[in-house]
Amino acid sequence: MRQILLPFLLLVATPVAAETVEQALATAPPGTRIGLLVVDEQGRELASVRADERFVPASNTKLFTTAAALAMLDTAASDAAGGAAVRLEGRDVVLAGNGDARLSSAADCATDCLAELARAVAARTRTVGDVIGDDTAFPDERWPAGMSWNNIPGRYGTAISALTLDDNVTTLTVDGAGRVSGDGYYRIDGRVTVTVGGAPSLGYARLPGSDLMTVSGTIPAGHAPVTLTVGIDDPAHRAAWRFVRLLRDAGVRVTGAVRTRHRPVTPADDPAARGRAPVAHPPAPAALARLVPGPLIEDVRITNKVSQNLHADLLLRRVGRVSGTGSVADGQAAVTAVLERAGVPRAGYDFSDGSGMSTYNRISPRTAVALLRWAATQPWGAAWRATLPVGGIDGTLARRFAGTPLDGKLFAKTGTLNAANALSGYLIAASGRTLTFSALANDMPQDASATVAMDRALLAVAAAN
Repeated sequence: MRQILLPFLLLVATPVAAETVEQALATAPPGTRIGLLVVDEQGRELASVRADERFVPASNTKLFTTAAALAMLDTAASDAAGGAAVRLEGRDVVLAGNGDARLSSAADCATDCLAELARAVAARTRTVGDVIGDDTAFPDERWPAGMSWNNIPGRYGTAISALTLDDNVTTLTVDGAGRVSGDGYYRIDGRVTVTVGGAPSLGYARLPGSDLMTVSGTIPAGHAPVTLTVGIDDPAHRAAWRFVRLLRDAGVRVTGAVRTRHRPVTPADDPAARGRAPVAHPPAPAALARLVPGPLIEDVRITNKVSQNLHADLLLRRVGRVSGTGSVADGQAAVTAVLERAGVPRAGYDFSDGSGMSTYNRISPRTAVALLRWAATQPWGAAWRATLPVGGIDGTLARRFAGTPLDGKLFAKTGTLNAANALSGYLIAASGRTLTFSALANDMPQDASATVAMDRALLAVAAAN
């Protein structure tokens, strides 16, 4: 059996089970560093491997962000505080965001629809000047420190803004003749080659700050159109640009330009620099109309089930605005305050964003287990657990654990980043007991995956308990 150097402390039911867990972890790619902690309802350790070492958690970061959001934000029937609003300033119309992650301009939109704000403007006036996208509710921090710059053109690294529309992405279409089309927001440099047979192989690239999207690769002649989803650099500008079209659809004449209002980051956005006194927010300007998104828990469900990065980073900024300015630093301070309430030792974590896209994030398995156990005791804990993917059933675990004894019995947040895999949550063991666990893997060579080894280890622990 190939050996991986792991300092094991395994407290499972039998020596055979201990060997099974060790063998499972040893199937990880050579050089992989793995941390694992599994505890029972009383907190007794059933398996422990490097439980106090720190790892890049990837999207396990979302566990901490969403728990902090439910602990700090209003979880009433609607999520009104985050809703977008529209107001008139003379002849200009201002579209202002407040951190709503679900604002939509889709043709089939049923709730939280930008078109509703366009109709509100049309009911007041038939001519406007400039259309201004205002995202000054948060400082202008569009990407987290430590995120790979090559993620920026795609959906997973799209920019973060208080004014967010359609998840801050747009789509391009490549047809069977190699033609590339979009909705007009980006200029397109199409370099697609048409082939005979085979499968489409398409890619795209855009320099940060540029509106020129280069699409290249191959597509078989006559192939069905292929859709590419790409990210937005300036979400406030994109939202205002789309709003112009919806205003015109509503019968409003737009005579001016699309403009934006951003709020630069200042020392006042750092709680350590300004002191710990809560920030007093001035009253919001009177709005012509304001949207009311659905309940916060619905957004948390989206964030955790499909691992939605943008939604998570917006939640971080929103918790940062409870007593601060909505900066990343304020969000980090808010998460830290929640973890202090949970009794999580400060040495066990560091965060640079709310989604897990940053390679600067660090947690230990013991930190994740402590959060999970504390969250289970909170009034919102059961609802939060229900937002986690279910093994073999849905979300990012829909295909994992299917057909195994943990099919439908594992509720956990996944995580995948360069040379990092993570899975933390709850599982129902063979005895029917609910166990809490965290499995983290880093340093896999050539970006190989350690998920199979991690899953086998959890199945072994579940079978032995």
